[in-house]
Amino acid sequence: MNAGGEERPPAFQGRRIAPSILSADFSRLGSALDEVLGAGARVIHFDVMDGRFVPPITIGPVVLSSIAEKVHEAGGVVDVHLMIETPELQFGEFAKAGADSITFHAEATDDLEGAISAIHGAGCLAGVSVKPDTPIDAIEAVGGIVDLVLVMSVEPGWAGQAWIEGSDARLGQARELAPGAIIEVDGGIDGDTAPLASAAGADLLVAGSAIFGAPDPAAAYVAIRDAADAV
Repeated sequence: MNAGGEERPPAFQGRRIAPSILSADFSRLGSALDEVLGAGARVIHFDVMDGRFVPPITIGPVVLSSIAEKVHEAGGVVDVHLMIETPELQFGEFAKAGADSITFHAEATDDLEGAISAIHGAGCLAGVSVKPDTPIDAIEAVGGIVDLVLVMSVEPGWAGQAWIEGSDARLGQARELAPGAIIEVDGGIDGDTAPLASAAGADLLVAGSAIFGAPDPAAAYVAIRDAADAV
């Protein structure tokens, strides 16, 4: 069930690996998606950076709208991660572009409950993310209404970083504070760290460069999925 008491879409049920298209070759984005969707991926992670909350600038609703139909036709969902300032201004645009879940950073707003309510009002699952140095209890006040908690296991902003040791303990804390939520982890996930994150209680494991940086992204996805004992 989500925070509104409704059944979650099938793609959000069970432990999943979520390929992050930030690491894909954008000159062949459609083909890259076909590879991982064909291998069984059903959650596609969509990283948005504004050059202010984090230094890089990445992609937005226009790119999302170009891939959402392909993902949905495969029975998948698009998991949007907003690493931006004043995220409330953008919820509606990403929802209209095809987002199924929208996650914002606890550090980017003073009104967690209001932001979650706005995402629900736009028809999406609502998530809150925390940077590695932010205490997990920053989400405690909304643990009963949030659909997803995203624990960053690297500093947000750049792909290809190594897993920060101790991140598994933070996943356990997130589970305690938001027992009904999807617990997601993003950063440094590969065949070696996926079992650690899985054992710590992660439901959704984001992997970018470990998938799209591999010679065979589909095979890399399957290897990480199997290492995490995911579906």
